[in-house]
Amino acid sequence: MRELDKKLRDTYFEDFKRMRHKWEEIYLEALNANQRNGADYKKIIQVMDRVGEKINRADYGYAGLLDRKGDIRENALTKVFDYDKALGVQIQALEQSIEEIYSFVEAENWSETPLKIRAIKTKLFEIESKWDGREGEFRPLEA
Repeated sequence: MRELDKKLRDTYFEDFKRMRHKWEEIYLEALNANQRNGADYKKIIQVMDRVGEKINRADYGYAGLLDRKGDIRENALTKVFDYDKALGVQIQALEQSIEEIYSFVEAENWSETPLKIRAIKTKLFEIESKWDGREGEFRPLEA
């Protein structure tokens, strides 16, 4: 179980590294195009770094789904897997949004980017909040 949790967190962390790299390209293009909202681009990098590190350094969670005899608490396991699945969907949506803004930037369509940036920041904060709540999904199981 611990290995499964680690693999999932590693996958999420790799997703964040890939998105950050793509965002750096977007940020550089914005700087080169003299976009006025450069602080927004930089803020997204900062939040991505923070969330990525939270994911990378998180405690193992699935171990609490086993009782002392090694039996699996199936209902609890299902609840946590559903939680992680929803988190994965949010991360995929963020990645799609970043790809979308990347295509706008490549096309030099700067009029669309301010609204897209706000949406990306909102998605990032929602992912961070969901990640922060993830530990709470495990903790009651360990009591």
